[in-house]
Amino acid sequence: MAKRASFEIGGETVAPGTRKVIDLPVSVMSDHTPVHLSVEVIHGRQPGPTVFVSAAVHGDEVIGVEIARRLLKSAPLRSLRGTLLVVPIVNSFGFLNHSRYLPDRRDLNRSFPGHAQGSLASRLANLFLTEIVLRCDFGIDLHSAAVHRTNLPQIRVTPGVPRLRQLASAFGPPVIINSPVRSGSLRAEAKAKGVDILLYEAGEGLRFDEMAVRSGVAGILRVLNSCAMLPDKGISRPRAAPLLAVETHWLRAPRGGLLRTFRGDGEIVSEGTVMAAVSGPFGNTEAEILAPFDGLVVGRAVMPVVNEGDAVFHLAQVARPDAANEALEDMADHLSRDPLFDEDEII
Repeated sequence: MAKRASFEIGGETVAPGTRKVIDLPVSVMSDHTPVHLSVEVIHGRQPGPTVFVSAAVHGDEVIGVEIARRLLKSAPLRSLRGTLLVVPIVNSFGFLNHSRYLPDRRDLNRSFPGHAQGSLASRLANLFLTEIVLRCDFGIDLHSAAVHRTNLPQIRVTPGVPRLRQLASAFGPPVIINSPVRSGSLRAEAKAKGVDILLYEAGEGLRFDEMAVRSGVAGILRVLNSCAMLPDKGISRPRAAPLLAVETHWLRAPRGGLLRTFRGDGEIVSEGTVMAAVSGPFGNTEAEILAPFDGLVVGRAVMPVVNEGDAVFHLAQVARPDAANEALEDMADHLSRDPLFDEDEII
């Protein structure tokens, strides 16, 4: 068999059976500090798909960075077939400033496809798209909720793409949600260019969540295994199938005030359940938030101060709600005993 060709990126080569961190120049900051888009390339000895894993497209979404770090340390990658490109921090500017956005206040995930001579966001979007995304067969993009909100671990897929549904099922998250693409987003541009992307959402901005991290690492390894990029050894298997969300709805604060929540993420609620109450600071007014249908809480606010109209709960209507509690408990138990991680990995 002919030797596999080296992988070339950023003017450097990565030989088969090796791995290397490549720094792609992005910009120079006002104090002359260079900024790079850094990617670790793991180029297997044997042929296979080319896949990317990216995190911190929004700079405050640090859970994805931790998932990428643990992924890069995981033992199964020693037997990788194909090529894996891991970008732990796409938006270095936002990451350093603990901000979702870039210094020009643009949202990188609304700036695709970008342009090499455009704004700072446009240039970074173009570089990431052309040098990483479009060189791959598919990718996994890691996100979390915004600051002061948290998400149950979930995979969001573009509707009408059977392959994405298969990859999402292989990932094995607690819930899979159909999520249409938005103009200017990475998923929208990648879809237009024929690259499928799984979007993983879990936890809260600027916070770590151990179960969200474990779920993310285990899910990525399962996806790579499902594509014959990794052997079965060392890959954990969830005992319950993911729940499928047929519809989601945001419940919003009916008035401003102090929020007291009575339900948490991952809970199954019935129509009419009192989810939370919003009270005025003098205690003479109170408004309840009720569940409009039977559903699963896939996201919620964690900030106890709200304004009228603020999103408080993200409620998903799932198929077979009668089996949802058992499935979620099984997944939580499985992750808590996951053999891939040691106690010293817990943050």
